[in-house]
Amino acid sequence: MAADILIPNKMLESADSALAAAFAVHRLYEAPDPEAMLAEVAPRIGAIASSGGASRAMIEALPNLKLVAHFGVGYDPVDVACCKERDIRVTNTPDVLNDAVAEMTLGLMLGLERRIPQADRHVRDGQWENSGYPLTGELTGKTAGIMGLGRIGKEIARRLQAMKMNVVYNGRTEQKHEPFPYYADLTEMAKASDWLIVVVPGTPQTNKAVNMEVLKALGPQGALLNIGRGSVVDETALISCLSDGSLGGAALDVFEDEPRVPQALRDMENVVLQPHQGSATHKTRWAMGDLVVRNIKAHFAGEPLITPVA
Repeated sequence: MAADILIPNKMLESADSALAAAFAVHRLYEAPDPEAMLAEVAPRIGAIASSGGASRAMIEALPNLKLVAHFGVGYDPVDVACCKERDIRVTNTPDVLNDAVAEMTLGLMLGLERRIPQADRHVRDGQWENSGYPLTGELTGKTAGIMGLGRIGKEIARRLQAMKMNVVYNGRTEQKHEPFPYYADLTEMAKASDWLIVVVPGTPQTNKAVNMEVLKALGPQGALLNIGRGSVVDETALISCLSDGSLGGAALDVFEDEPRVPQALRDMENVVLQPHQGSATHKTRWAMGDLVVRNIKAHFAGEPLITPVA
């Protein structure tokens, strides 16, 4: 069994060091000629430690590849279809990032509802000395519609209940034992919600699912929060609705073409932006990297994978 590890993109240092202590690692991103390096080491590569994904071209270039261990809960950057065709297993890093992402969600909601970035700027710019700050909204009593009541969605829901909010959800199927009202139709849920919180992964089925109709259903007092994937929201429609007032505001951690964020969004006062920081804490990223390492070690030891992608 080929036991060398390919690291296509720079990884978290703790994960990289742990892999290097146990295996021969090949850091493709450091190679002066990546194509030449890949051709040279290809027969020896048994696993990819992925932080930026694994394309079909890369997968097909590695004849003895048996595992792609992806750093992230969303594994859409990995060509899973190609892996399935070639009987290559895929793992991701679920659960260990649930709390961090849920915390960021709540922070973004409070930031937008209470206009925290703008109020901070008001103080820093010396404006408070000349005028008070306008009244803001609050979360208590409002309804949050969660698109995707998975592991992270449930953690968000628990925190929103503590904030005295009403929670409803949309997903592929109803979860009979969850205490929250279910909406099969996303637009209908948006009509009933003050907040639409997107937590679903980027897939062909979710691509631009939050479209003009859904955004307008949220209404001029409504707000969109995207902590899932940028591809789920039609960004052109979002900018249009925010500009003409048919949507009240947006809090965004992910974007269609990261790290390029449209200037229109950067210029808007009714928008709070983050550079895809949902899971970006020291504790959580270490745990994610550790899970990548443990999955790879389990694979080469002939043990069950810890977090296989179905």
